[in-house]
Amino acid sequence: MDQSSKKKVVGIIFGGRSSEHDVSIVSATTVAKAIPDDRYEKVLIGITKEGEWLLAPSIESMEDGSWLKSKTHALISPETDRSLLLMNEEGVEKHPIDVAFPVLHGLWGEDGTIQGLFELAGIPYVGCGYLSSAITMDKFFTKIVADSLGIAQASFVPAFRRKFANMDKIVARVEAEKEYPVFVKPSNAGSSVGVTKAHNREELIEALKKAAVHDRKILVEEAIVGREIECAVFGCGDTAFATGVGEIISAAEFYDYDAKYNNAESRTILNPELPEGKLEEIREAAINIFKACDCFGFARVDFFLEKDTNRVVFNEINTIPGHTSISMYPMLMAEAGHPMEEYVVELIEMSALR
Repeated sequence: MDQSSKKKVVGIIFGGRSSEHDVSIVSATTVAKAIPDDRYEKVLIGITKEGEWLLAPSIESMEDGSWLKSKTHALISPETDRSLLLMNEEGVEKHPIDVAFPVLHGLWGEDGTIQGLFELAGIPYVGCGYLSSAITMDKFFTKIVADSLGIAQASFVPAFRRKFANMDKIVARVEAEKEYPVFVKPSNAGSSVGVTKAHNREELIEALKKAAVHDRKILVEEAIVGREIECAVFGCGDTAFATGVGEIISAAEFYDYDAKYNNAESRTILNPELPEGKLEEIREAAINIFKACDCFGFARVDFFLEKDTNRVVFNEINTIPGHTSISMYPMLMAEAGHPMEEYVVELIEMSALR
């Protein structure tokens, strides 16, 4: 690498150990292509499913998977000299890094863990801080924040993996408080990974076991029947703004991982027709949640518009939104007049304002 370059060095981090590893690679490839070569030196750092940190030689290697054969490890030094440690059979070399751009979805990337490493190393980074990342990743705590704002959301019964030995008691509590169907969700997961709609006791038990693969904390939520609406938020503090909204038309019973990424019949609609006043209500709620969680940079906030009542119901917030070909965030930003090539640069430069 040319260490004499005066371009700002941006470390794009992708992959990761979460169940969203593959989606992260696609998102990071899209983001890397949008970052202008004439302004930035891009260092591509891939984390394998096993947790190895490797230097990806090119964007093409991300696309064809050959980055996994890299012989060079690329580790962030915890010392406050803002450097990567590049290690291979020839030895160890330090390479400066000016900004980290994590494009990681789910655990160990979107949950504050890697953000804490950036803080320790003194490296400016794109996106939310470690505390806001942790709060928004954990659906339990996000619900506490939303509740403090008086924003409607699905009620839930908590369940914990450590108590599964007494599954009958868990099921009895759920059935005492909720009617079927219910949604069963890992507290810390994204892209609808591990989420199941349970219509009876047998399905509930299986759904709890499935969710427990992904997290020790589980939410059993009331089923909200309605339209799925998403809103993009960008900026920080009083400069943060919300875009228009998009609607998800799922090809399945609900917008699970398979419907989202593998079913071509699932569709997204920009600027859907909404009842009077609902657009502004959704945008205002998105901004309020973004600020209350102390978010920074960008996030996608998801809602339901309940059938029959038109009640706006908060679902979740994603602090490193997807950037695949079907992802709503870049589409909403482009529709609002902010193409990806523009806002990724703003995100990189904004990192110095934290």
